[in-house]
Amino acid sequence: MTNTTHISLHSIEFPAPTMISVNGVVLEVFEAGKQNKGNPIVLCHGFPESAFSWRFQILELVKAGYHVIVPNQRGYGNSSCQTEVTEYDIEHLAGDLVALLDYYGYKDATFIGHDWMQMLFGIF
Repeated sequence: MTNTTHISLHSIEFPAPTMISVNGVVLEVFEAGKQNKGNPIVLCHGFPESAFSWRFQILELVKAGYHVIVPNQRGYGNSSCQTEVTEYDIEHLAGDLVALLDYYGYKDATFIGHDWMQMLFGIF
């Protein structure tokens, strides 16, 4: 697969991935709306999802004026897999996201996340 602007998966336009080294790992990151620089939104998947779970929101958020950044968290998709379970704690996951903002040159962003396990078991 070539690194084109978009690839088509199941008739849904989805950005091509970029592999980005941050915080001691390599994250597979999908982004759209670079022209909206200065208005970043980071979409964070939970367990047991992937970045692809945001496929229906990306285009609409770009149209709304956002630079949309959608990483596969460590251990998902083609992102780095760590051997120690402690490397998947909230401190490491949050550190990855902060480092991703640094990579793009942003001081802050809007973050949106979901976790299907929380919804299934009513954990809030």
